[in-house]
Amino acid sequence: MLLVRSLMKGNTGYYVGAILSTLGMVVINYITPLLLSLVLDSVLGETEPNGPGFMIAWYQWMGGRQALLNNLWICGLWLVLLNVGGGLFQFLNGRLSAVASENIARTLRNRLYNHLSRLEFNYHVKAETGDLIQRCTSDVETVRRFLSTQLVQIVRAVAMMVIALCILLPLNRPLTLVAMAMVPLIFLFSMLFFRLVIKRFRESDEAEGVMSATLQENLTGMRVVRAFGRQRFETEKFDQRSSDFRRKTDHFLKLLAWYWSASDFMCMAQTGLVLIVGIFLCIRGEISLGTLVVFTQYESMLLWPVRQMGRILADMGKSMVSLDRLDEILLQKPESDAPDSVEPPIDGDIVFRNVSFAYNDDNPVLQNLSLTIPRGKTVAILGATGSGKSTLVHLLQRLYEYRSGSITIGGVELNRIKKRWLREHVGIVLQEPFLYSKDIRENIRIVNPDLPEEAVFEAAHIACIHEGILEFERGYDTIVGERGVTLSGGQKQRVAIARTLLKDNDVLIFDDSLSAVDTQTDASIRAALKHSTKNLTTIIISHRITTLSEADLIFVLEDGHIVQSGTHEELSRQEGLYKRVCSIQNALETELGQTLA
Repeated sequence: MLLVRSLMKGNTGYYVGAILSTLGMVVINYITPLLLSLVLDSVLGETEPNGPGFMIAWYQWMGGRQALLNNLWICGLWLVLLNVGGGLFQFLNGRLSAVASENIARTLRNRLYNHLSRLEFNYHVKAETGDLIQRCTSDVETVRRFLSTQLVQIVRAVAMMVIALCILLPLNRPLTLVAMAMVPLIFLFSMLFFRLVIKRFRESDEAEGVMSATLQENLTGMRVVRAFGRQRFETEKFDQRSSDFRRKTDHFLKLLAWYWSASDFMCMAQTGLVLIVGIFLCIRGEISLGTLVVFTQYESMLLWPVRQMGRILADMGKSMVSLDRLDEILLQKPESDAPDSVEPPIDGDIVFRNVSFAYNDDNPVLQNLSLTIPRGKTVAILGATGSGKSTLVHLLQRLYEYRSGSITIGGVELNRIKKRWLREHVGIVLQEPFLYSKDIRENIRIVNPDLPEEAVFEAAHIACIHEGILEFERGYDTIVGERGVTLSGGQKQRVAIARTLLKDNDVLIFDDSLSAVDTQTDASIRAALKHSTKNLTTIIISHRITTLSEADLIFVLEDGHIVQSGTHEELSRQEGLYKRVCSIQNALETELGQTLA
């Protein structure tokens, strides 16, 4: 409810206008049968007018029976005017409700997107993208539909029932009681239906989220699916998700069908009962023909809101489920900085002291790790898969928070530095870089769209991709496709390097991001980087000895510990992982050279 209340801010006036329009429409809908009854009984007939006081006052103001009988067109004109007025109120109701609901949907979508962009990195690692998309689209649309139609219909239903009772009771109390006979039963039936709808819709909605996640995952990884010939397996998996969604949605739709069929039967039975009793009373002279017309027309107006309550409750139940699913996102704690956070220069030594970290309590990744990365130096890190290399740089960007030990940059504790400031000055190029479905120019200068082309070209030159881009038919205007699918792995990595170089970096991290380029290009990129960024602190994670060998300092990680450190010459003479990797790669290079020779 707090979410709905916050979303209503700024749109209350629209809903007030829609409610007033609805009340005007309801009043006109009830006046029309009364006017028709008055014409039948007291203008065409000779019965004394009987009905609400305002109708009798209108009858007398118009000159009574003879004046209206001589000018019967006046009654027709009033009926036309009433219908035009009803149509106008209906238009205003729809227009104002639609504007309010669309405003709320836009606000909700923007709030969700903004909140998702500020959530912790760990949340996005665990969340399913397809399910998040389904919540931000389908669930938002469910809420919008309810706010657009059913919210105002609640007021209309209550108003119609109250006005109908106020008009029918004075006309004939026994027939009014007959007209109300089925109302409690239909209402109880609607409440039972409401409880079932929430359960069934939640099952259907969650099944749709699982199906959407499967679809998104397979479309994104289509190259992997085809490369391993997994089309049949993935098709069967999607078919299972789709069948589960269909089955649960079918249960939900059958529930709706049962409700509308049963409520239709009860409403028709109620209308038939009123008609039979009304004809009997009319024959006996207890009510007039006009009164019978009023009752038969009002009966549908009396039953409609009660029956409609089922639809309102169903849509309310669906909206409650959707709001709960959206609340699950909005209640997630976003990233935040400590109150005393600072924005210091990121240009000092990086020092890890006894840092321990675990993604879960059972499996520590880093254990009492200590190392120093001197300012302006190039430091390389070697380690087996799972040794903690990527975790180390993730901590350095505060994508995860360390809870044991200390990390400082220039003497300032890392968790006191504002995250945004830190990430603006600590650039990282990942092994699997993400490129947007835009042209190459936009992907490179996405950090600052206003940068001149000369800066883009210079960054591309340093990343050794400029000449490759010019070979494309459209050059820098080439669309790279979703996630850069139209580029090779090495081209994607070099575009990502160029993009990162356009940031104001004090620290630059290569997380195995030169693995897809050949050794000659690797050397060219590193040489260009040394020449253009002389005071830049560079951290290189790699398994390629030729890349590691030119670093000023090399650290070797095993099981979250620093087991070796030193220069290439020092480590290549020490027994350990670094020497073993050197020997293996040197042997492979020698064998390859002999084979080629």
